[in-house]
Amino acid sequence: MSTFGPLTVDHELQPAHVDVVRATLPLVGANIDAITQIFYARMFDARPELLRNLFNRGNQAQGAQQRALAASIATYATHLVDPTLPHPDELLSRIGHKHASLGITADQYSIVYEHLFAAIVDVLGAETVTTEVAEAWDRVYWMMANTLVDLENRLYESAGVVAGQVFHRGIVTTRTEDPSGAVVIGVTCDWPELRNNHPGRYVSVGITLPDGARQIRQYSLISDTDAGEVTFAVKPIAASGGCPAGEVSNWIASRLRTGDLVDISIPFGDLPTAEINTGPTVLISAGIGITPMNGILEHLNNRGTRSEVVVLHADRSPACHPLRARQRQLVDGLPNAVLELWYEEPGDCADAHQGRLDLTFVDLPEGASFYVCGSSGFVQAVRSQLVASGVDQSRVHCELFAPDEWLLG
Repeated sequence: MSTFGPLTVDHELQPAHVDVVRATLPLVGANIDAITQIFYARMFDARPELLRNLFNRGNQAQGAQQRALAASIATYATHLVDPTLPHPDELLSRIGHKHASLGITADQYSIVYEHLFAAIVDVLGAETVTTEVAEAWDRVYWMMANTLVDLENRLYESAGVVAGQVFHRGIVTTRTEDPSGAVVIGVTCDWPELRNNHPGRYVSVGITLPDGARQIRQYSLISDTDAGEVTFAVKPIAASGGCPAGEVSNWIASRLRTGDLVDISIPFGDLPTAEINTGPTVLISAGIGITPMNGILEHLNNRGTRSEVVVLHADRSPACHPLRARQRQLVDGLPNAVLELWYEEPGDCADAHQGRLDLTFVDLPEGASFYVCGSSGFVQAVRSQLVASGVDQSRVHCELFAPDEWLLG
């Protein structure tokens, strides 16, 4: 959630617009994949620099970004025509923080609008997209866009920067090879004042690749942010299942060295962690999803928390477990913390469960706040287990390292 509290979402669609959106939402939804494919093709043809220097080329190649955009607009429109449905503030907050970390500005929404609405007409036909239909969906788009612009401007103001000016040139001061194959990168920069009371945030890192494209990726902070330095971990990503290899992560892991310069953003992120030191906390992760959880553990250690902390992690094997030694150190440094591990291939690790993470083995503290990070499938499975255990969904907070398709539907 945004640190500014619940977002104000304008529900004042005119009655005629409500009727039109409700009537056409199934048609738009049925064609949304075709609409977004044409939209991106049109936009990147007109503005190729956006694909080279802003949008994630890997997500574009596998269609993930298109589906995320489709889900966000459909979710927002559905709520506007039926305000009894869950409020979309979590969706909007997540998008707003990601946009701020990329330096998105208000004028870029007009670029999206131009090509998105041209794509809608291309797919549905001018005979379907009448003046009334166009006006209604125009209103939906700009209500959502203006809500996001307002949030992003407040994030920039809170960070003390001009809108969009979030990147700074930093120098790599440390590089550590983790036994799992991940690399830990420390960057020092001439930052504006950094606030370290919200662990679980991330930075955007901009890398110029060999073909000249400047690609940007977000990485969770694994340190408790202090003046001038941030630390994050990067795990190489191999091509798999039709998904391309990780362009930026693999470049960082193979080529970024101490003394190199790198573009890095001010930290952002909407995990609600401002009061994490005041009650029981459960941290649940898989794979490289451990990174925001270790950042939270660093924060709790530095503040000497005596609250109950339960740390749960799942991985393929002990050798694949990123930041394993540091996680254990951080848990051991807290007086009321426990660590439970699950490995599909535990080997000789006697203190780990075998198989997938199973919450029936865990005593969950009453009234705890839950933080979950991993793949989409892992997060979905954990959420289902928590709900089945009677945990109120409002106390479950998730972070994903991919477009949030599952969250937006």
